[in-house]
Amino acid sequence: MKSFAAPAKHLNDLEVGAVSHLVSVAADLALILDADGVVRDFALGGDSLDSEGFEQWIGKAWVLAVNKEARVKAEALLRDADAGNSVQWRQIAHRSAQGDDLPMLCTAVKLRNSARYRATGRTVVFARDLRVMTALQQSVVDAQQEALHDQWKLRDAQSRYRQLFHTVSDAVLIVDATSQKILEANPAAQQLFGDSVRKLVGATFPVGIESHHVADVQALLGALRSAGRADDIHVQVADKGGEVIVSGSVFRQENGVLLVVRLSRVQSEAAGPARADTNAVLLKLVQSSPDCVVVTDVNGQILSANDAFLELVQLTNEDQARGESLGRWVGRTGVELSVLISTLRQRGSLRLFPTSLRCEHGLVTDVEISATLVRDGGDAAYLGFTIRDVSRRQGGDLRTTKELPRSAGQLSELVGRLPMKDIVGETTDMIEQLCIEAALELTRDNRAAAAEMLGMSRQSLYVKLRRYGLGELADESEKQ
Repeated sequence: MKSFAAPAKHLNDLEVGAVSHLVSVAADLALILDADGVVRDFALGGDSLDSEGFEQWIGKAWVLAVNKEARVKAEALLRDADAGNSVQWRQIAHRSAQGDDLPMLCTAVKLRNSARYRATGRTVVFARDLRVMTALQQSVVDAQQEALHDQWKLRDAQSRYRQLFHTVSDAVLIVDATSQKILEANPAAQQLFGDSVRKLVGATFPVGIESHHVADVQALLGALRSAGRADDIHVQVADKGGEVIVSGSVFRQENGVLLVVRLSRVQSEAAGPARADTNAVLLKLVQSSPDCVVVTDVNGQILSANDAFLELVQLTNEDQARGESLGRWVGRTGVELSVLISTLRQRGSLRLFPTSLRCEHGLVTDVEISATLVRDGGDAAYLGFTIRDVSRRQGGDLRTTKELPRSAGQLSELVGRLPMKDIVGETTDMIEQLCIEAALELTRDNRAAAAEMLGMSRQSLYVKLRRYGLGELADESEKQ
C-alpha cells in the first residue's frame, strides 16, 4: 500500500464534513464500528443501495449482518485492522432486507489519533457493491455452459454423421464443387471401386466410371452446381464393377460448396430366384423338422402338416389329415382347440401350452404347443402350430416330483387340461404315496409298524407299495 507523501500539508485543515464526504464517496457503503465491532453509523456512496435497510444494522455487531459462511472472513478482516496490517480486500456476502445475498468487496481501516497516532477504538469498513460484477460473472458462466452444451451437441451430431457415413450400404463421396476433388469416401465406396482406384480420396471425380459415361456424370455435377439438384443417372463402374445409380445433393460448409454423390448398386434380377431358393430350403427344413408343424385355417381345419405330425398321429400320408380338424387329435377335452384359437385371435401368438395328442390307435402323448397367427396380405389368415413331444421329459418329472399343488389356484389351472376325475385321482394317489413314504421313513422301513401307523393291513400296504413302484422289499417281506 502506498500512502500520501505529505498528508499533514494537504489534509490537515480539512473539516469534519469534508472528511465525512471523503469517506462516504470512497466506497458504495461505509460503516463506522466501535471497539466491539458494533455498527454506529453508515454512509452510502450512491443510490443503488438505498433500499437494502442498513438502518437496521445500527446498534448490532457487523459480523451478524453477514452470512454465516462469511463471518470468519469478517472477523479476520477486523483483526487485521486492529493489528495495523496492510489493507486487504475480502469478498463478504451480507444479508439484504429482501433476504437475498448482497455480495460486497470489503476492507477495514482502524482510525488513529493524529497527535500521538494511537488507535481511537473506531474502525471504518469500506464496501463495494459486487452485484453487477456477479451478474456479469454469472452471464459468462451461463454463456460458457451454453457454448459447452452446443459443442457437445455438435460432437454428437458429428458422431452420428460419421456412424451413418461409415455404415450406409451405398457408396457415398464428398466432392469439392469447384475442383471436383474427392474429400471423403465411405468404406462402401472403397469396396465399390476396388482396385480400379487405389487411392480414392484426393482423386478427381468422376473416377472409376466407364469412359462413355463420364460426360453424363459431368452433366450431373454441373446441374448440381448451378441448380442445386439433378436427375439420377445410370452408369457403369469400370472393370466390370456393375451398374450403379448416381444421385447427388449440395451443401455449404464454411465458405465452400460441397457435393454429396451417392452411388447405389442396381439390384440384379438373380436376386428373385435366390430368394425363391431360400424359401424352398426353408419349406424343406420345416417338412423334415423333428417337431410337428401344422398349418390350419382360422377355424382349425388342417391345410398342411409335416412328416413328424403324420408319424405321431399314425397317418400314412398328408391327404388323410388335410381338411380334418386339429381337435381330432389334439387336446384332452373337446374345448382345448377352441381355447387355443381364441387366444391366437386375441394375442397373435401362444407359447408352450401343455396338452396331449391322441394317435389313431388311441395312444396318448403329452405335448407342448406353440402357435402363431399369420395374415397373408388381405383378409386371409392362417394358424401355425408347432407341437413337441414332451412325454419322456414329463415322465421323468412325474417320477421325481413330490410336491403337491400349493393352492386351489394351481389345481384350477389343470381344469380344461384334465377331466375332474383324473385330477382328483392323481391328487389322491400322490397323497397316498407321500403318506406311505413318510410312514416308512418314520418307522425306518418297518412294514408292519408302518401299516399299523397308517391304519391299514399289511397286505393292503404291500399292494400300495407295488402300485407306486416300492414293492421290491415288500415281496421279500411276504416270503418271510
